[in-house]
Amino acid sequence: MITRKDDSSLLVSGDVTMATVSALFREDLKLRPENAGSNTVVDFAQLEKVDSSAVSLMLVWLREAQRNKIDLRFANVPANLMSLAKLYGVAELLPLGAAE
Repeated sequence: MITRKDDSSLLVSGDVTMATVSALFREDLKLRPENAGSNTVVDFAQLEKVDSSAVSLMLVWLREAQRNKIDLRFANVPANLMSLAKLYGVAELLPLGAAE
């Protein structure tokens, strides 16, 4: 589930797995052209379970943000999710920390 913490922060909670990723993909993160120049932080502090589909979802969100010139960052990425990103060789592509 994704909830908006404020205008520039989103909180992802629960599971990000093959069973849930499709619904999360359809969530509107407001990564649209009219928001160009904005900053968005996706906070994973309340994640419970992840699998490799979570890495794919992060890359899709990142690609959409880059296409629309939005500074997207990921915060509180759990160690197991970072391990998957490293395993697939994409960890260095994921911008971590708060947007400036």
